[in-house]
Amino acid sequence: MTSAQVDTDKAPEEGYERGLNSRQVQMIAIGGAIGVGLFLGAGANIAKAGPSIILMYALAGVIIFFIMRALGELLLYRPVSGSFAEYSREFLGPFFGYFTGWTYWLMWVVTGMAELTAAAIYIHYWFPDIPQWVSALVFLVLLFVANLISVKLFGEIEFWFSMVKVTAIIGMIVIGVGVLTLGFSQAGDTAAVSNLWEFDGFFPKGIGSSLMTLQGVMFAYLAVELVGVTAGESENPEKTLPKAINTLPWRIALFYVGALTVILAVVKWTEFAEGVSPFVEAFTVIGIPAGAGIVNFVVLTAALSSCNSGMYSTGRMLRTLADNGEAPRVFNRLSSTKTPAIGIAVSVVFMAIGVVLNYLVPEKAFGYVTSIATAAGIWTWLMILISHVRYRRKVVAGRLPASSFPAPGGSVCSYIAIAFLLFVTCLIAYDADARVCLYVMGGWFIALLIGWFVLKSRNPQITTRRPGEDEPELQKVG
Repeated sequence: MTSAQVDTDKAPEEGYERGLNSRQVQMIAIGGAIGVGLFLGAGANIAKAGPSIILMYALAGVIIFFIMRALGELLLYRPVSGSFAEYSREFLGPFFGYFTGWTYWLMWVVTGMAELTAAAIYIHYWFPDIPQWVSALVFLVLLFVANLISVKLFGEIEFWFSMVKVTAIIGMIVIGVGVLTLGFSQAGDTAAVSNLWEFDGFFPKGIGSSLMTLQGVMFAYLAVELVGVTAGESENPEKTLPKAINTLPWRIALFYVGALTVILAVVKWTEFAEGVSPFVEAFTVIGIPAGAGIVNFVVLTAALSSCNSGMYSTGRMLRTLADNGEAPRVFNRLSSTKTPAIGIAVSVVFMAIGVVLNYLVPEKAFGYVTSIATAAGIWTWLMILISHVRYRRKVVAGRLPASSFPAPGGSVCSYIAIAFLLFVTCLIAYDADARVCLYVMGGWFIALLIGWFVLKSRNPQITTRRPGEDEPELQKVG
């Protein structure tokens, strides 16, 4: 019997229902790679980097694949809900598990704050007389109720949200290719593949300016790791998770590289600006009257999808923390539908505070929120990679069993990804506007460090690893 089989058998002891089927897990994985960062954020990145933004998304996509293969190897070694915190705790120590769990919770709470307010703005496009706070509150309550009912309903909602996003992107690519090859529409005379290099070259503002967009590009990929949180509730994780992770390269190639290549061939890059969706601009240039409305609907689903995922993951992460004595024990309880209802409810309260704050503060608050989410996401990815490196060392030494889904190249790709993420962190530090997130993360670290010492004084055992957690014997696992 393999380690994956044994651990899969043990996973239901967490109390969760294995209610996510293969179809839903696949779509959650696909949807996690498509968000508001692509539909809206790409406009600002195009204005800064020109056609070279395609290369930046491709480069970041390769790194994301390295991260996901590292996570995949860990998931098939021990598939558990709240996986990032659990692996950090096992391979780096209790404090890192505690810090990673709370930081991932923070990432989704601040993302939920932004996405709810964004969704209200998108509704305002069609119904300007409805106050933004009303729309935001309605969405908050509906998604909260859906997450309380069952994990199956969460999976079904996420499936259809993802379907809308995928259909919109594929539609844009098909229409764009038609314009380029057949020359129809209002853009037929100006659309050409040569638009990718004719206007001041492929790097019109220099390589340095292109590299500076990497921090925004990485934000677009946040939530791709959500498939790891579903491990404890997937029907057949040893089959569904590898498939979801291995299809990531073609998803990135199609939805990011493919879509942006077509858009920038149809519309020259000089037409884009910050705050302008490249999809809206492309539909407008092509001459589709309902284009703006279509994209507005798609971006609305992207925002609601992100908020839905946030509620799901925050509840699970709080339960993982509570199970390890790093959060109030009340978060450990499951409802009659086997959902961490109390953890979800508390997270929703914080998201609701964000709705109020975003209603009161200037629009620049969105930039700050997204940069904080990016910094928290980078920390999570680093913990996945470092945990993977430590795990591989123990496998090579014969102290842990090998996973049934090993990452290609062993630890080499993880080291490359670690170096890349540290480079992006340096870019964030260099950017005066984005730098504020590092100050916030510094304050967050101090707050959690104080909390850790308080926990330690109340329960000294919290600083020791649980039996079998550090280096389980091979015979115990398999």
